[in-house]
Amino acid sequence: MRSEVPVAPAARSVGGPVTNSLRPHGSDSRAPLPPARPTADGVPSPPGPRGRSGSSPAEEPSGSPAPRPAKQRDAFFDNAKYLAIVLVAMGHAWEPLTDHSRAAEALYMVVYTFHMPAFILISGYFSRSFDMRPDRLKRLITGVAVPYAVFEVAYSLFKRWADDDPGHPISLLDPWYLTWFLIALFVWRLTTPLWKVVRHPVPLALVIACLAAVSPDIGDDLDLQRVLQFLPFFVVGLFMKPEHFRRLRGRTARVLSLPVFAAALALAYWAGPRMNSAWFYHRDSAQELGAPWWAGVVMTLALFGCSMVLTGCFFAWVPGRRMWFTVLGAGTLYGYLLHGFLAKGSRFWGWYDHAWAQQVWGEMAATAVAAAVITVLCTPPVRRVFRSVMEPELAWAFRKDPASEARRRASSPAEPREKAPQNA
Repeated sequence: MRSEVPVAPAARSVGGPVTNSLRPHGSDSRAPLPPARPTADGVPSPPGPRGRSGSSPAEEPSGSPAPRPAKQRDAFFDNAKYLAIVLVAMGHAWEPLTDHSRAAEALYMVVYTFHMPAFILISGYFSRSFDMRPDRLKRLITGVAVPYAVFEVAYSLFKRWADDDPGHPISLLDPWYLTWFLIALFVWRLTTPLWKVVRHPVPLALVIACLAAVSPDIGDDLDLQRVLQFLPFFVVGLFMKPEHFRRLRGRTARVLSLPVFAAALALAYWAGPRMNSAWFYHRDSAQELGAPWWAGVVMTLALFGCSMVLTGCFFAWVPGRRMWFTVLGAGTLYGYLLHGFLAKGSRFWGWYDHAWAQQVWGEMAATAVAAAVITVLCTPPVRRVFRSVMEPELAWAFRKDPASEARRRASSPAEPREKAPQNA
């Protein structure tokens, strides 16, 4: 027996068309839509019609992909780097004045407590994404290793000539004067992947710094004492986040920084005649400074704490908006390395031996000259002149990396194709 599917009988309305019970409005007509109601606050509106790629018609891609917007530099960090490099130059100008001016010695000690830690912390912050990718290794070589080699040789030749010391050795293993920062940055960045995988990286870096401070046998090769003793500041920068800097720039931090700076100056004024300022250089062990070994541990931890506090106070007063000197923040490494010739030359040529340099107005003049010189050396024209030395391309020295080339092509805007001429 064949079973039949029951079908609902058609019903005829009085004076109306035949309708199906499953389609009460007939097969051709549609039920009217309810009137549109505004969406509640916080609830997104329903999406409009989508194109073939899943995007709305206004978002449909054109024939060529839109170029990616250029990544803008953060004005805060450029301002911080410029102000820090000005303090570096001022500190070098004050160094010959510390023997006879207690005020200059106090300023010198306070500035040396935080100006290089601030620089190193920012360097660590911008090294967070560093890995062993070929393009980043190339950048490390061309932007750090090559300038180190060039300026190490240049400084050595300059000392031979300006200081009348023809026997001064030229060695890439023994950084002289300012070049220690470049070799330290090279080592720190190479170790970045290691700090990302270990637990408690900052305490571990502090332990390494303390061990270096009590190890006189490390020697002068690659200035490892500075590399290891300044290491904690770089590691702190690796794990800093944008919100940390935003908190430091609040009104409360600025208000609190004023008494902190005042207390630091008062303490430095008192400690100046009683303390060896070489502790701030982090280039010697405690035994080399004539102190017991345990003083190396105490001073390393104490200076780290003081440096972090004063660095935070410094960041609190760095403006976050674009200023007239913001553009100079991109050239601070140029100013750092180039001003060293004038800073050392002023000692070699006896500029501070004149009586006027021992007066208050002479100290103020030296400070103003240092700030002006470092500002000029950070300007774009100077960068253009020395870019081939500071940021060489050296494409001939490296093999092409297919992955890097693909990323470069993907990030650059596509060139429009020329249409083929049509036959008439």
